[in-house]
Amino acid sequence: MADALAQQRPAAAAASPLLKVADLEGWYGESHVLHGINFDVREGEVVTLLGRNGAGKTTTLKAIMGILAKRRGSITFDGKELIKLPARAIARLGVGYVPEERGIFASLSVDENLMLPPQVKPGGLSVDEIFQLFPNLRERRTSQGTKLSGGEQQMLSIGRILRTGAKMILLDEPTEGLAPVIVQQIGETLAKLKREGFTIVLVEQNFRFAASVADRHYVVEQGKVVDMILNEDLDASTEKLHAYLGV
Repeated sequence: MADALAQQRPAAAAASPLLKVADLEGWYGESHVLHGINFDVREGEVVTLLGRNGAGKTTTLKAIMGILAKRRGSITFDGKELIKLPARAIARLGVGYVPEERGIFASLSVDENLMLPPQVKPGGLSVDEIFQLFPNLRERRTSQGTKLSGGEQQMLSIGRILRTGAKMILLDEPTEGLAPVIVQQIGETLAKLKREGFTIVLVEQNFRFAASVADRHYVVEQGKVVDMILNEDLDASTEKLHAYLGV
């Protein structure tokens, strides 16, 4: 897998960010949810958005992906402004989104679900490479979506995006409701993807899991980023994080 990816995904660079979100505002109908989100992500980083329920984390991912109807501000990806682009155009630039609800088609098999999204850029993982990441899926490749466990559905939703050629992945609560052994497997997979040069924006409430995979953590409160904590400073910031997250 490393050889297949090396041509497409260089190591993280300290140059200008791959993703830069500036003064991002967003609405659901008349409800103003995002109030000036600011953060950036360098190529090859894993960055988390931490915060309580309703803070605006998922809405931020949807705004980046172009599936939030009303948004303003600036979102640049690889030097291109996304704020006025539809979701299909953003996907073609190499941004992949794995929603919390996973979006698995119940009547389709694992193989059929994997092949459903189109390849948007060259260099995506092959089905065999996805099965190397998630051996459980190889064993269940003819099973329908309804017969998969929650963990298998999460693996399938991540694998499906990896096949498209996306170089940045937006992951919304990938560990929610999963058994500890599956959470560990998801963490090992994200660490492997990071080593291969993928850029990942991860929405999480479980900051212990986030600490096992991320480089930096942005804390979101009431539609704003209120803090940024380096992963190496996480232990020293535990009390502050508890106050932010209410744990």
